Amino acid sequence: MTQARAFWVVRPNQGEIRQEAIAPAGLAEVAVRTLYSGISRGTETLVFAGRVPESQHAAMRCPFQAGTFPGPVKYGYCAVGVLDDGRVVFSLHPHQDRFVVPAEAVRPVPEDVPAARAVLAANMETALNALWDSGIAPGDRVAVVGLGVVGLLIAYLAARLPGVDLVGIDPNPARGPAAAALGIPFSTDAPDRYDADLVVHASGTPNGLATALSLAGTEATVLEASWHGSAAVPVPLGEAFHSRRLVLRSTQVGMVSPAHRPRWDYGRRLDKALSLLADPALDVLIDGESPFTSLPDTMAALADGSLAALCHRIRYPD
Repeated sequence: MTQARAFWVVRPNQGEIRQEAIAPAGLAEVAVRTLYSGISRGTETLVFAGRVPESQHAAMRCPFQAGTFPGPVKYGYCAVGVLDDGRVVFSLHPHQDRFVVPAEAVRPVPEDVPAARAVLAANMETALNALWDSGIAPGDRVAVVGLGVVGLLIAYLAARLPGVDLVGIDPNPARGPAAAALGIPFSTDAPDRYDADLVVHASGTPNGLATALSLAGTEATVLEASWHGSAAVPVPLGEAFHSRRLVLRSTQVGMVSPAHRPRWDYGRRLDKALSLLADPALDVLIDGESPFTSLPDTMAALADGSLAALCHRIRYPD
């Protein structure tokens, strides 16, 4: 047996590093030594705060999760590590310095994607699936409301479709430089009479959702990419919602988008997400790094807002 260290949410708003024993890798298994993990801020801070609704406890389980909500629970899904033969891999595994998983549960990181950037793979997979769910087409007028990591990645992908007229909207002007680095036109205010063909909402706030609905043109789609946990969210379905015949659609990465499901499995989708991380400009999304041993304090600071971050990366000792 080998000793490993893992981050656990022991109760809402309190985390700790725990030791646990892991068995040697068996046939069809691999042993991974973690190099980096990433904190998916929206979902993980809701988990840390104990805000996963009881009705969603089963749906929100991540691969290799241990324990149950609200805690103690070992949660996370952005781990990059190295195998015994030196190959760098990505796995949807909680924050842990060493782990053993079935060989099919790791995906090779492409040679042109640095390990330190590969922590964005789960977020890129979410963005890719959202674009599939959105029905976006070349030439569309698109607004993305809320420029956290997922919103920025959705806008980044959308901006690369031919002829797309795009604006990224976030009231926080500090998001402007990241948007500019990714080639996304940025505004802190919703443009007047935008008449969008597609609006993606990723702010995680009721005000952002109201803004998204106001930007949609007749019979347009508003794609809800935020997850609000146990919070009640008012939705303004008065005003022009019915006269414009708007479509409010959810997206969630737990299932492959229906139009792609006959040909794409989870492995193919994750491989594509990893390959899309070859652009060095995406490093702008990782705006902080901390050692694994400080993760309990780091998660608490992210959850209470005292640490502002897009993607915060966790560095593991050699």
